[in-house]
Amino acid sequence: MPSETSAVNAAYIEARMKQFKLVDMREQYQELIRVASEQSMTYEDFLIMLLQAEETGKKRRQAERLTDAANFDSDKRLSDIDYRFNPNLDADKIQSLGRLEFMDNHENIIIIGPPGVGKSMIATGIGRNACEAGYKVLFVNAKELVDQLYEDMQKGYLKETLKQISKIPLLIIDELSYLKMDKERESLFFQIIRQRYEKAPSLSPQTCPWADGMNYSPASWPLQRSLTAWSIIAMS
Repeated sequence: MPSETSAVNAAYIEARMKQFKLVDMREQYQELIRVASEQSMTYEDFLIMLLQAEETGKKRRQAERLTDAANFDSDKRLSDIDYRFNPNLDADKIQSLGRLEFMDNHENIIIIGPPGVGKSMIATGIGRNACEAGYKVLFVNAKELVDQLYEDMQKGYLKETLKQISKIPLLIIDELSYLKMDKERESLFFQIIRQRYEKAPSLSPQTCPWADGMNYSPASWPLQRSLTAWSIIAMS
């Protein structure tokens, strides 16, 4: 049976770990003590193992919170892409985007192509990678975004809304190519792009009206003043 001292020590450990919110240490420390004993670990190695358990758990929970808050419309990941279904997809290019280098460069990306090639799925997968890397992401339908901006403008909240959006490390705007805007709404959309330019990246999957999807140019887009600084990734 555990000694009285062992029970007191266990209660103290549990209480302090709970107080300091060391969730994973609290759940795993007894098993990790057993592992450390079996492997004759040094104190330093045991401490590292404890810290790694907590670090892994915190990153997992953070990614879960960020993913829930991102408003993704599916649970697809880049690993779910079936390149056999569409062998024309550029796997290297997609995986490069998944490494989030464009975020480090504050680069805006348009993913274009005909319907059915998985543009939104690719954008969602990139967004999930960003959440797992610790970035806050917002995945939003273009019409809903512009309508919200217009409503907030009428209520006098536009400045606050634009400020909130400008602080999001990755903004994914879906279905922008289907959106028809009047001048006032187009101006609101442009304000988002202007505020985020060279500060925080944006990503937009868009359906290309041309069958091959390769002759697309921002100059042909109604919102050309907003999109000419964006990099175009064509998916055919």
